[in-house]
Amino acid sequence: MQTVLFHETIFGPIHSRRLGTSLGVNLSPADGKVCSFDCLYCEAGFNAQGPGKAGLPPRHEVKRLLEDKLRSMKQAGEPLDVITFSGNGEPTMHPDFEGIINDTLELRDTYFPAVEVSVLSNSTRLDRPDVCAALRRIDNNILKLDSAVDATIKILDRPVNPAFTAERVIGQLADFGQQCIIQTMILKGEYEGNKVDNTTDEEIDALIAAYRRIKPRKVMLYSIDRRTPATNLVKIDLEHLRSIASRINEATGIHVQVN
Repeated sequence: MQTVLFHETIFGPIHSRRLGTSLGVNLSPADGKVCSFDCLYCEAGFNAQGPGKAGLPPRHEVKRLLEDKLRSMKQAGEPLDVITFSGNGEPTMHPDFEGIINDTLELRDTYFPAVEVSVLSNSTRLDRPDVCAALRRIDNNILKLDSAVDATIKILDRPVNPAFTAERVIGQLADFGQQCIIQTMILKGEYEGNKVDNTTDEEIDALIAAYRRIKPRKVMLYSIDRRTPATNLVKIDLEHLRSIASRINEATGIHVQVN
C-alpha cells in the first residue's frame, strides 16, 4: 500500500510547481494520514493506511520547529518564497489550526516578512468559523474543487462525510470570492469498475458555472505529477490542460494558471 510522503512536521524547502520555493508544514501525523477526503490521486496514499501512532503535532511543537527552521534559513541566507500547509492530510482538521496560523504569521513577519503563507485545503471544513477566519488571514487560500458534479466528487474525491455536496461547497467557496484560489485536479481513468473523467464538456461546463458563482482570484488547473494509490488514472497532457484553461478563461474572465 502506498504510504504517506512526509515524515516530519516541517519539511523542505522544496520547489513547488505552483508556488515556488516552499517550506512545508504538515499538521497530520508523521507516520499516518488524517483526511476528510480519500482521493484516488492522493500522493500520500489512501486513508486505509491509518492515522499511525504519532498523533497530530501539538501547536507549541509546530511553532518551535517552524521557528527553528526559519531562524536557521535566515542565518544561512537561504531563499524562501512561501510557507505552505499541506502534508499527509487535511491541515484544517487540526483542532488548533487557527492558532497555528496565527503563530505562523507572527514568525513569518519576524524572519521573512516578504514571504507568503499558503494553505492547500480540500474545502471540507468551511462550515467552521475558526477555520474560515484563519483562511481569510493568509496570502494564498487555495481551496479544492475537482468537480461540480456530485457523482464525480463521490468517485474521485471520496468525501468521508456522505452529506458533502457540490452545491453546498460551492456556496461556501463563493463566500470567499476574491479571497480564495480554486485548485482543480484534471484527470481521467477508472477505479473499481467506475469510470472517472472530469475533462468532458458536461464537467467543464459545470466547473465554469461554479467558477462564475465563486469569483475566485485565480483558478489553478493541474494533473497527476507523482505516483497515485489508484493505478488506472491518466495524466492529462499540458496542451489539453491549456485548452481547458482557455475555455474557462474565455467563459469567466478569471485568470487560469496551468501547471
